[in-house]
Amino acid sequence: MGPPRPLVLRSRANCCALFCPAGVASCVRGLTGQGPALESFGHNGETRMEAEDYNASYEDYPDDVDPIVVLEELSPVEGRVVRILLVAVYSIICLLGILGNGLVIVMITCKMKRTVNTVWFLNLAVADFLFNVFLPVHIAYAALDYHWVFGTAMCKISNFLLIHNMFTSVFLLTVISFDRCVSVLLPVWSQNHRSVRLAYTACLVIWVLAFFLSSPSLVFRDTARLHGKISCFNNFSLSAAVSSPWPAHPQVDPVGSGRHKVVTITRFLCGFLVPGLITTACYLTIVYKLQRSRLAKTKKPFKIILTIIVTFFLCWCPYHAFYLLELRPGSVPPSVFSLGVPLATAIAIANSCMNPILYVFMGQDFKKFRVALFSRLVNALSEDTGHSSYPSHRSFTKMSSMNERETGML
Repeated sequence: MGPPRPLVLRSRANCCALFCPAGVASCVRGLTGQGPALESFGHNGETRMEAEDYNASYEDYPDDVDPIVVLEELSPVEGRVVRILLVAVYSIICLLGILGNGLVIVMITCKMKRTVNTVWFLNLAVADFLFNVFLPVHIAYAALDYHWVFGTAMCKISNFLLIHNMFTSVFLLTVISFDRCVSVLLPVWSQNHRSVRLAYTACLVIWVLAFFLSSPSLVFRDTARLHGKISCFNNFSLSAAVSSPWPAHPQVDPVGSGRHKVVTITRFLCGFLVPGLITTACYLTIVYKLQRSRLAKTKKPFKIILTIIVTFFLCWCPYHAFYLLELRPGSVPPSVFSLGVPLATAIAIANSCMNPILYVFMGQDFKKFRVALFSRLVNALSEDTGHSSYPSHRSFTKMSSMNERETGML
């Protein structure tokens, strides 16, 4: 195994935790009770720790210590480049998300008749919009070289909104998929029983369920001072201050480690795997039904189904994969986490600005973009495309209307 290497833990490692639910708590293991001892707690509740006590190697860690404690992290130049890129990407996502979701909210609330579909899309847009509004806080965190200046309360709230957005969006997309599946399989029953009131009730249940599943962020999220900077991280062990240095062969806190695993696995199962399986099953059922009934005249509906499913997995699969791998240290080189975690997180949060594109413009021919934007929004979000309370633009052609009617059931 060779002689132990000194543990290098620079503040730039915090790039792994710009949005990490399992973030800097894993970078700063002492804060979770699974690494270096804490020196003291500041008067403002921030945990303080000193790097001089670190003298362990990655090889000495027990198996269930997270690999986010990087030894081979990015160089200062590489870290600066990644940080600048993240600030740029998140800024673009924030701008597009606020404008796109804000436009959807305005159009649904002011210009459209309230239907089951508009209720789904309104709640989806509100969830994304709320997250995008708080995105500048995290952009500032990266721009300040990962120095958190917004206090412990905002640290908890900002991460809570990220996880809440994930659960709310995924649950809403799952309900939309199930609703459309029922509409195709049982059209008569669906027409008689689907109601706006039922849709609002379902959305209320989704928001409450997402709140409870996201609540660990309000409990475990914390701030800590390291090398003169304050980090926003997960303190799964709710560690108390101790004064002794970390021993050469530390004992992992079973409580903190267990909480970490439970939170990570729960988010994967409830926020990705189960909704993904349900969504896939719904659309496969729709495809089978449409093929048998010969309702699909073109390949466009199938492309839409495939795009929805692939986009769902593309946005969230890397995100969950990294945090599942984090539970097994040594399975992936630390340098992969240094680059992969921010990239995976960027892809995941990009979903908050992609939804208006995926669920409004999907199925439309962008070569015919001369069609009015508002008319596109209304027709895409309305219950039966082409039958909204807002008049369509005259430039809608007969062919585009036929395509919309074909894809409207999906």
